[in-house]
Amino acid sequence: MIDQSLLDAVKSYSENMTRPITFVLGSGEHSKRAELIDFLTKIAGTTNKINFDSTATDESLPSPISFKVISHIDGTLTDTGIVFSGIPGGHEFTSLILAILQAGGHTLKLDEGIQKLIKRFNKPLQFQTYVSLSCHSCPEVVQALNQFALLNDDISNEMIDGALFQEQVEANNIQGVPAVFLNGKPFANGLIDTAKLIEKLQEQFPDLLAEAADDTEQLEQQDVTIIGAGPAGVAAAIYTARKGLKVTMVADRIGGQVKDTQDIENLISVPLTTGSELSANFEKHLHEYDITLKEHVSVKEISETEEQNYRIHLNTGEAFETRSIILATGAQWRKLGVPGEDENIGKGVAFCAHCDGPFFKGKDIAVVGGGNSGIEAALDLAGIVKHVTVLEFADDLKADQVLINKAKEKANIDIITSAATQEIKATNDKVSSLVYQDRSSSENKELDVAGVFVQIGLVPNTEFIKGFVDLNRFDEIEIDERCRTDRKGIFACGDVTTVPFKQINIAMGEGSKAALSAFEYLVMQ
Repeated sequence: MIDQSLLDAVKSYSENMTRPITFVLGSGEHSKRAELIDFLTKIAGTTNKINFDSTATDESLPSPISFKVISHIDGTLTDTGIVFSGIPGGHEFTSLILAILQAGGHTLKLDEGIQKLIKRFNKPLQFQTYVSLSCHSCPEVVQALNQFALLNDDISNEMIDGALFQEQVEANNIQGVPAVFLNGKPFANGLIDTAKLIEKLQEQFPDLLAEAADDTEQLEQQDVTIIGAGPAGVAAAIYTARKGLKVTMVADRIGGQVKDTQDIENLISVPLTTGSELSANFEKHLHEYDITLKEHVSVKEISETEEQNYRIHLNTGEAFETRSIILATGAQWRKLGVPGEDENIGKGVAFCAHCDGPFFKGKDIAVVGGGNSGIEAALDLAGIVKHVTVLEFADDLKADQVLINKAKEKANIDIITSAATQEIKATNDKVSSLVYQDRSSSENKELDVAGVFVQIGLVPNTEFIKGFVDLNRFDEIEIDERCRTDRKGIFACGDVTTVPFKQINIAMGEGSKAALSAFEYLVMQ
């Protein structure tokens, strides 16, 4: 279950702990209980800072294969609110390691403003996060909520391995992960970062999350503020920092959409990498420079100052002044906008084939979109599901020919072109069919499917900036050849702009160009 290299890593990481922790196991019998005990025993055996006694149990835990993390603070056993139901292997092993380290006194990886915001929350919040151990997006949500629990005694988070708790999965109609429940009710589904979790809490409990941040030290005036940390934003931050400017980067997460990408084969000079590896390299490179990073934070508003500078207002309640801005907020998955789509997200409608594919093992599914992302998703799903039908609105597929050839070689992939999706239907709260129009005959046809994976491209993240800078009809930021917007001192780059061809290489170049333009603007002031 756990090899020696992972145990060696635990031993090495435990050196950063400043206080011990204890695992406490639930009571009862389960077929996986012996495996979990062996798993926890081996981890505890790596260091005297981790304690575990399989005979000391807690009947209040939800199952025989649940365990909680207890911290020893000033000699007192303190419940952290962190519970794992299942054996956190796969991608969730990192969540366990971070929970151990952070409960053991290691610094939390959350912005100071967010930490103070979470500490001010004064209502009990019991999160349950259903995951798949093969999901690369789930750990980000689990780790964020675990940190919330460590910051506030009124908050708890239970990671639940959906594969081991099928009855709960079926009872809650879960067909996508991560699936987050709050106080027993659905709260969030699918990939959601820390900034979005905060926003959803603020929406649901506006009276409990005070927006004022009087007790948070405010940033001094910045030369450049970069909003977004994808390829374009990272390039802009590094280039401006190298010019000796005072730089702040505000972002929900470093890597942006790249972080969700699997294999990347077109990054020049790098034959093959992954989104997670590239994002880690972005972060490493950023830390080489004097850049103020405000990660997991979002911008609520930008306003002008009397000095013709700008003021950045964050969702934590903080605000600071900046002489210039580079907008690099990227894009997010585009939705179909048809009946039944929003209502069935997490109940059969999905956007990540890698994360949610296992929920449709042996079933018929549809992929809407015939570009590279759509065909790649179909190829990934073909190895899991019974049958894949690809629906493309245009008369021809838009994907690279090499991908099209691979798809046509698969016996369980069918491709339908000239198909306009009209509706997604559900039966008993689960997707049961998709209605599409054959554009050549105008006839509506119904396809029996258990899942619909939407892969129709991206929509720019410009909601917070609408009315402040000029956008085109696609809501992309209008820029000139120097990445300048219509407002003095505001620049934009990457997928959020009108620049064609949304590619990593292009975004990096545009980010570099925006940084040089911002520097030129500032030295002329």
